[in-house]
Amino acid sequence: MPIIDLKNVTYRYFDVEKPALKDLDLEIDEGDFVIITGPSGCGKTTICRCFNGLIPHFYNGELSGKIVVAGLDVKETQTSVLSQHVGFVFQNPENQLFALSVEKDVAFSLENIGLAREEIVERVEWALEMTGIIELREKAPYELSGGQQQRVAIASVLAMKPEVVVLDEPTSFLDPLSAKRIFEVISSLNKDLGITVVLVEHRLDLASEYANEAVVMDEGKVSFVGTPRDVFNDRDVWALGVGIPKVTRLGHYLKERGIDLGGVALTPSEAADLIRGYMNR
Repeated sequence: MPIIDLKNVTYRYFDVEKPALKDLDLEIDEGDFVIITGPSGCGKTTICRCFNGLIPHFYNGELSGKIVVAGLDVKETQTSVLSQHVGFVFQNPENQLFALSVEKDVAFSLENIGLAREEIVERVEWALEMTGIIELREKAPYELSGGQQQRVAIASVLAMKPEVVVLDEPTSFLDPLSAKRIFEVISSLNKDLGITVVLVEHRLDLASEYANEAVVMDEGKVSFVGTPRDVFNDRDVWALGVGIPKVTRLGHYLKERGIDLGGVALTPSEAADLIRGYMNR
């Protein structure tokens, strides 16, 4: 049984004529690391809002179809309950950090659901350790770098021990090195804890290394689903204007010009290995 299951979902924001999602079907299995990508305006952020109940409980609009996440019917379940199963990390971490210290930010959601003090202390310590920011616990979030702030946001979500973590372009404000560190943290949560990860991302050069499935959306529908390698090597996907990994484009470019590296890379490290092998033939 999938941990996320959307059937025939259509959603239109209030006062907007065109639906943001249209007759959409999507299944995500427990423990998957899924990239959701597509051209601007295709419905990526809207579908994420469906996962944690912001749609239909916060955003006004018309919703039809069935949305089940972690065994809960999203339409019938309050967001306060869904938040204990689905964590959401926003594009800009400043939108969800507000306390005077990192430790208090991470503890905030736990206090809201009324956990005992001993459990709050234990969970905060664990979340800070998992995200590698224990040394920042007394710092104010506004004193931190963008990458550090994003790790605090992830720790705040992780402390709730959700089955699913949804991240909406979490690296868009970060330099490549900071982005890679964030992806490594997310990957460890997926592999070591079995948390299902749904990542909306344009930085496919970095993200493709960690995901086992890619979903490409267009005009409110799912257009392509498969492994990142299969999806990003599909020329029909290229036609949508998706940010295909540069090394993948390079591999096709070289092959078309008679330089066969023996494969098409998905990540920079794969490309380096293929080039070394070609040079040593």
